[in-house]
Amino acid sequence: MTIDKTPPNPPESEEPAEPGAGAQTPTPAAPTSPAGGSAARSASSLVWARRRASVSRFWRQYRAHRAGLLGLAGLAVIALIALTSPLFIGGDVQSVTDAPGTALESPSGEFPLGTDQFGRSLLGLLIWGARISLIVGLLAAALSVAIGTFVGIISGHFGGWFATVTMRVTDWFLVMPALVLAIVLATVMSRSIWTVILAIGVTSWPTTARLVRAQTIAVESRPYIERARALGGGHSHVMTRHVLPNVMPLVLAQTTLGISTAILTEATLAFLGLGDPSVVSWGGMLQDAREAGAVSSGHWWYLAPPGIAIALVALAFTLCGRAIEAVLNPKLGVSR
Repeated sequence: MTIDKTPPNPPESEEPAEPGAGAQTPTPAAPTSPAGGSAARSASSLVWARRRASVSRFWRQYRAHRAGLLGLAGLAVIALIALTSPLFIGGDVQSVTDAPGTALESPSGEFPLGTDQFGRSLLGLLIWGARISLIVGLLAAALSVAIGTFVGIISGHFGGWFATVTMRVTDWFLVMPALVLAIVLATVMSRSIWTVILAIGVTSWPTTARLVRAQTIAVESRPYIERARALGGGHSHVMTRHVLPNVMPLVLAQTTLGISTAILTEATLAFLGLGDPSVVSWGGMLQDAREAGAVSSGHWWYLAPPGIAIALVALAFTLCGRAIEAVLNPKLGVSR
């Protein structure tokens, strides 16, 4: 048997094809984003997905509380009326010289709620005054809760002599009647709507401060706070990234409850003549009714509308606040 010793043919050399010969020129690969950027985007999308799921879960639990839904619906109607009031009620509703009716007219077809001592429509004044009462309630409650949250978090976080001093100041504000302090501030300062907001806000924060401080101490005793500190997290990181998100549910519930208190306090200050005389509010309407002698003369239509409006708004905010508390803390056992 013979063996073929002929060497195999050498492989043909691969020459690059010219562009015109049907070969395709290689296209450069698309630049890929860095791994860090894609990871950051995925983490951010995960965070937002969790937040949306949390909001959806909160709304499902909130809808189970009929009283909370009733209060929310009432607030939505009142807020809508207050926001759209300039569209169908002119600013001349406050004018004393161009009043459309006579003084203290009883309810009729032209004036459904009657007129005041100057002949102005009480229905127009009631709707126009809703804007001021709601603004004062919201801003004063926001200021109060902001001060209380700040004081509560820093005192619970740092502790020691600093917490002792801040809590003694808080106790002093607690034992002093908030209404008396608000009256003093409103008397000393100039009479304006911002004075009323400041007087209510700086006198009603101690309750929020003590609640937030207790919650801060409970949060900082958890193991993940120790891990955050071991990884180099400073005071600001711990307070803003770990403590504040955990106390926000408590702050939200306290805000809704504080708005009703702020509206009642504003009405009280205006009734005592310490409000802004240049604006119309529900408390100012009660003050005008008292000065006009509506109580002794039996003009009930002058007193009833603003009083009922204040009571309804305070009740609506209270119902919303109790429902939020029940959702955030089911152990309270608030009835539905």
